Amino acid sequence: MNGTVYKSTGSWYTVKTPEGEVYECRIKGKFRIRGIKSTNPIAVGDRVRFELEQTGDVTYGVIHEIEDRVNYIVRKSVNLSKQTHVIAANVDQVFLLITLNNPKTYTIFIDRFLTTTEAYDVKTVLLFNKIDTYAEEELAEIKYLSDLYGKVGFTCLEISAKTGFNVDRVKEMMIGKTSMFSGNSGVGKSTLINAIEPSLQLRTAEISEQHLQGQHTTTFAEMFDLSFDARIIDTPGIKGFGLVDMEKEEIGDYFPEFFALKQDCKFNNCLHIDEPHCAVKKALEADEVSWSRYRSYLQMVTGEGDTYREDEFEIE
Repeated sequence: MNGTVYKSTGSWYTVKTPEGEVYECRIKGKFRIRGIKSTNPIAVGDRVRFELEQTGDVTYGVIHEIEDRVNYIVRKSVNLSKQTHVIAANVDQVFLLITLNNPKTYTIFIDRFLTTTEAYDVKTVLLFNKIDTYAEEELAEIKYLSDLYGKVGFTCLEISAKTGFNVDRVKEMMIGKTSMFSGNSGVGKSTLINAIEPSLQLRTAEISEQHLQGQHTTTFAEMFDLSFDARIIDTPGIKGFGLVDMEKEEIGDYFPEFFALKQDCKFNNCLHIDEPHCAVKKALEADEVSWSRYRSYLQMVTGEGDTYREDEFEIE
């Protein structure tokens, strides 16, 4: 039998067949997927093959094969820094929710996330949430960030999950696709998903006043079928986002604005740091490239800033 993984709790997987039948499944033996040292061999969105088995009156599935992934999104594992955790697989697009405060989404987090989705060929849309709560200066900052990432080539949209502002535009982008929603804990993912599909009634929580962080509401990644020909993957909130299996020489290739200039650098392996006749540094001095993005790039290449809990993943 064939099916798609809709939920993973570590040892059991909820699998849905093309006919709409749902089975709880386990893994047969140990999986190794093309050398990926992953803490979870199967992720939400994976397409699998399984057989039904019965113990007493209980029928369950045994997964024996995972089909090739179109793409996937991966992060560093919490405690095992050399291992990875696949957040979701076979995703058409990711919506990254961003807030200026309560909690604050830092540009280094945004840039690390975008670098990863670029590397794994996943389209990403930036959603600036809680637009109804910002003062004039904060709205100006949102405009600045939208222009910054828009010029790089990313779709940016201001929304309010609470008031419903631009939620319809998000829904339009989701039709016929599997979309993943991600972001720091507390940015309003569950609130937005409930606004998109109220029947889901996902749990939400208020921001912790003491730490200005989100409360724990989403425990496992889970996919849902929506009422308007769309699928959504809700994920646990992320505190930081560490790069996985990425050599420093290739990081610049996942900054679209740097990659476009690379051919004009004197050296093919230019790191855009101290090398002479660097097209990226030249564009930077001419304010044609964002200093914010360049600082993020430097942190990734040099490893500085990794103390900003970049390898942590906190459940929302």
